[in-house]
Amino acid sequence: MLLCGTPAALPAAANAPAFTGPQVSGRLTAPPKNEASGLAASRRMAEVLWTHDDSGGAPMLYAVDADGRARGKLQVGGVKNQDWEDVAAVELDGKPWLLVGDIGDNEAERRSVTVYFVPEPSAAELSLSGQFAEQPAATLRLTYEDGPRDCESLAIDPAERAIYLLTKRDAVPRLYRATLPDGPLADAEVRASFIGLVPHLPKPTAAQALLKGHRGKQRARPCAMDFAPDGSAAVVLTYGDVLLFPRERGESWAETLARPPIVLGAHDLPQAEGICFSAEGGTLYVASESSRTLLRYDRK
Repeated sequence: MLLCGTPAALPAAANAPAFTGPQVSGRLTAPPKNEASGLAASRRMAEVLWTHDDSGGAPMLYAVDADGRARGKLQVGGVKNQDWEDVAAVELDGKPWLLVGDIGDNEAERRSVTVYFVPEPSAAELSLSGQFAEQPAATLRLTYEDGPRDCESLAIDPAERAIYLLTKRDAVPRLYRATLPDGPLADAEVRASFIGLVPHLPKPTAAQALLKGHRGKQRARPCAMDFAPDGSAAVVLTYGDVLLFPRERGESWAETLARPPIVLGAHDLPQAEGICFSAEGGTLYVASESSRTLLRYDRK
């Protein structure tokens, strides 16, 4: 665990992967409100991504091809979209899951936030009618150990059976870790523990800081995060940048995210809020709340 003070900058990880891009992968035909607030790569269907609308949208996950064409819908039964901000995909206990992060909290006033574990449907199930419904197999009520936080970035490490969350509005983003209870997935209350700061996200220049909005003084705010399927890297999306954090062998995620990132080519999207690795880890996809453009970065 890192100390609460700002850690010294660590050197970049050795043998860091290189990604080219961005290039346009396609045009998103979903979600309907054009507020793609999360992005995850299917673990059951090749070249398929899951996305969803932001707060107030239907409690629905939308499957799209890598070129953005609709593949089907997954209705999450019995829940509301209070403030869905991220989605993750993982194989856990031999089963494919989608994690829906109802974790947004602009005013930092929610006593707890929610993460739903939803079984991921197959291509055949989606193709039956274009819309499939599933109840969450597990609902996690999550509290932060030091009080409410606004957060839009969620990732899961299946080897650790732990969920990671990166805050958005703190002056220096804070990283939290919540361990899943032992045994089969089930409804539970879990606590997210503070494990370190993420201090090296690129700040706005003096000129940018004079501008309002996502491309100005807010451009350093993190709004999505994902871990490579093999655990070799993390990626963080801010309103201004795509940031790659290669991971050294034996290193914790807190140590990885404490080092300066590799800054990839600028995404130049108006309100980028969704990012994920592809299922095999060779591609990064980026989506925006204010644009239908789906971007990709490909590993060299």
